[in-house]
Parts: sequence; C-alpha cells; structure tokens
Amino acid sequence: MPAWLAPALAYLPQWLDYQIAQMGLPGASFAVAQGGKVVLAHAIGVANINTGEALTAEHRFRVASHSKTFTAAGILKLVESGRLRLDDRAGAYVAGLHPEVARATVSQLLSHTGGIIRDGEDAGQWHDRRPFLNEAELRAALAEAPVLPPNTRMKYTNHGFGLLGLIIAAVTGEDYNTWIAREIVAPAGLAHTLPDSPLPAGMPFARGHASPALLGRRYVVPADNCTHALASATGFVSTPSDLVRFFSQLATTSDSGLLSIESRREIARPMWRIPEMTVVRHYGLGTAHGETGGWTWIGHGGGFQGVRSFTVVVPAQGVALSLCLHATDGEPQGLIENALRILQVFASSGAATAETAPWSGRFWNLWGAADFIPVDGKVLVAQPSQGNPFADGTELTVTGVDSARISKATGYGSYGQSARLLRDAGGAVEAVQFAGSRLTSHAEAVREAVDRYESGAS
Repeated sequence: MPAWLAPALAYLPQWLDYQIAQMGLPGASFAVAQGGKVVLAHAIGVANINTGEALTAEHRFRVASHSKTFTAAGILKLVESGRLRLDDRAGAYVAGLHPEVARATVSQLLSHTGGIIRDGEDAGQWHDRRPFLNEAELRAALAEAPVLPPNTRMKYTNHGFGLLGLIIAAVTGEDYNTWIAREIVAPAGLAHTLPDSPLPAGMPFARGHASPALLGRRYVVPADNCTHALASATGFVSTPSDLVRFFSQLATTSDSGLLSIESRREIARPMWRIPEMTVVRHYGLGTAHGETGGWTWIGHGGGFQGVRSFTVVVPAQGVALSLCLHATDGEPQGLIENALRILQVFASSGAATAETAPWSGRFWNLWGAADFIPVDGKVLVAQPSQGNPFADGTELTVTGVDSARISKATGYGSYGQSARLLRDAGGAVEAVQFAGSRLTSHAEAVREAVDRYESGAS
C-alpha cells in the first residue's frame, strides 16, 4: 500500500459520515480496494428505518445495472473460449427477433448501440407497479421494431442486455443465472454476490427507501423483486466489498485470471461518447468511462427501487471504490468522484511530519466542523460539509510549538492570520483557535449548543 493511502483511508469514512448525516440519508455502505485487496469496508446508518437494524458492510444491496458489467464479463469469457464473437449478430442465437434487432451485433448490444427500446412501452417494473418481464414477455418486446437503426448512437437499453442474457443461455445451454454465478461470480471470489433475488433466508439485506419529498417522511421500499429475464441487465445483489474486488479484476493492470488481458483491454476501451451530458463520459462494453481530476476510471452505476450505487476502478493507481446508498435521493456517483478527489489530495501531499502531526482532528462551532489534516510541510483544513472538502482549501504553515499561520486561503478567508492549538491540563488538544474563531471538540460543541439554544431560553 502506498504511504499516502493509509491516512486517506482514515479520513474517507469521517468525510462520508458527515455527508450522509448532512443529507439525511438512512445510511451508506462503502468500500475501497487497492491492488484488488479490500482495504476499507465501512457502513453507517440503518438497513431499514422501520426496524432500526444497523447497517453493516455485510448487508447486500440491489446493485442493479452493475449487472451489465457482469454480463459483459460473461460474454467476453465466451469469446475467449471461441463460442461466440463480438461481431456475431443476435439473430444467430435467438429466434423470433424483429429483423432489425436480429441484425444488432453482440458488441452493439454491450455498448447500448443496438437501437433497442430502453424498458418497453410499460416500464412499470421500475416503479414497483408490475413484475419484471419474464422470458416470454421479453421475447415479445424484442419482436418489435427497434427505436433506432443499430450503430446510430449510444442509447441505454435494459431490454438489449436482457437479449444478451438470452444469448448466453443459448450458447451455454444453461439459464443465465446458473451459468454467470458459476463462471464469473465464483471465480472472481465474490462470496456475497448473487445474480438475482430471492435471497436465502437470513441473508442481511438493505431495503430501499424513498425520498421524503412525497410524504414528508421516508418510507421503506422492499427492493427484493425477482428480475426474471432482465437479471442480465439489473438483477444483481452484492456488497461494495465484492464490487471493488470484481472491478479490480477487470483492470488491465490486474494479474487476475478472471479474464484474459485481451478481454480486459476490450473492457478498458471507451467506445461511444454518452450524448447530451454536461460532463464528457463514454461507454464501452458494459462499462462507463470517465476522468476525475486527471484520474481515468472504468466503472458502472446502478439504480433499483429505492437504492442507488456506483463503482469505479482507477487502473493507473490500482484503486477501486464502491458506494451503495439505499435511498432514491442519494447521489453515489458524485460522492465517489469526490472521494477520488480526496485520494488525489493525499496522494500529492505526502505523509505528516513530526512538526505537523499534532494538528490532527475534527473541531466544531456553530457553523459546523473543520477537519485539520497534517501532511508533509503543512496542515490542510478541510470542510466536510462540502462535496469536495478540499475545494478552495485553506492551509496552515506551522510556525512553532502549537502555533501556525494561515498561509493559504481565499480572499474571503483569514489569510495571514494566526492559529494555535489549545490544550487541557493533561496536555491533550481540546480546541483550536483559528484566527478569531474558537473550534472545540464535538462534546463541547454539543454542550454549548444545548446550553445556549435548548435550555428554555428561546
């Protein structure tokens, strides 16, 4: 593990917990892998607001469209064995398709460029109004004309990935769930991952939750639906720890034997720009591709009823991150990208020195918290209330025992002013005098707030 990663891993849960509390979400489950090994698994909150069951890193989530990356890995496994080719047409394996759907290639289906309808004319399965399509219903939908000619543009389609599940079943002679569990999930070492529900009795499972915007309160969404013929598009159940293990094995830098280097190069290749997005993102073979702060990543997200998730692997740095939020108003991709920005700050800052090390901790006042993070030659002051806590960041330069100068700040800050550590009778740091503001421990800040605002004075 690189030296900078350990302090970054210590800080990430602190920042994330603040974010989750600030957003009022039921909880979160988060994992980081380095070199394919899980080095952080963290959970906060509850798995179900009705029962109050504590959320743990062992709780499974519906990870929805992460299923597409598993399906892509399965297709490439079959390509490696010579049982199909990426440029084979769907109609070579599945009968009864509309002629234009039949002409779509396996590669086009994997990259969402087959022109196929996204979720059918009745997408009520996503709103918990109807079951997910069975095979007969999916086949009937695929007998209809596509929305666009193949190879026109990237157009997301769950039905297209349902068709890939039918192709896998046709090639292997087995149902998709059985084959993918044996040939991809098990070899990847994913003990907490299933292709679809129902779940075994007693398995810890995080329920979905709706936004409080509708009823003025959150309510539980079961999120335990069987996805039937669309398991290859959205059925998977997993944990962040298993997801970072899996995505790490897809990187070209991995020494995993799950897929050949040729297949991993295919997965690493961005193919189509995702249209009509403000930020530049691309899609490849069952994978999304992006760049955050100069770090190029490969990943995928997922959205199920009341559950959202996002996973990335950064091959050049050998790190993978995954976040599952069981609330419709959670934004896991934004949090993951800000987590990458946090890692970048630590990677570029170096380890704390004997001089800067005492300046460490979270301190509070009426406006919230500030995190003091010692690094090589300076102290970073982070704002955990911000998505990127280091944006427009403040820095301190240590000037003596327990004293420092604010050496970097925006024009609205206290640039050039002093800061000092305040210690109790035993020598432990109990507060920070930061320019004209006194920041205290959490316990002291709670006492102050209660005494001032909740003791009958107002």
